[in-house]
Amino acid sequence: MGTPARREARLPDLFDLLEMPFTTLRPFTAQAIRIEDYVDEDKYVIRAELPGIDPDHDVEISVSRGILMIRAERKEEHEGRRHSEFRYGTYERHIRLPENAREEDIKATYDKGVLTITVPLQEAKEATRRIAIER
Repeated sequence: MGTPARREARLPDLFDLLEMPFTTLRPFTAQAIRIEDYVDEDKYVIRAELPGIDPDHDVEISVSRGILMIRAERKEEHEGRRHSEFRYGTYERHIRLPENAREEDIKATYDKGVLTITVPLQEAKEATRRIAIER
């Protein structure tokens, strides 16, 4: 008996199954970028998984009206028929920034496949103000 032939159709992995309902709700065809975020003292930090991407040519970061947009593109390097489970194409993520974010001072770095965006935060203004009733 010889070795069994490899199946050409692959079953979706767990992450594919978890993302399926969300991808149908998105109006665009870009894949989501996986992120983690946290507040560290006076800054909001966003870390995004972007392995195998050239940050100088394939990543765009912009901010507008409190929304940070990360867009990346991973292009196939080889042509022809081969087995690959890598994901290629456009990746995009929109993140609402905290109200006290200083958009003009946002910085980004890329190291070992992880994009780190640091958003400085200014002191939060008092959110609630009592209104006096006049007679």
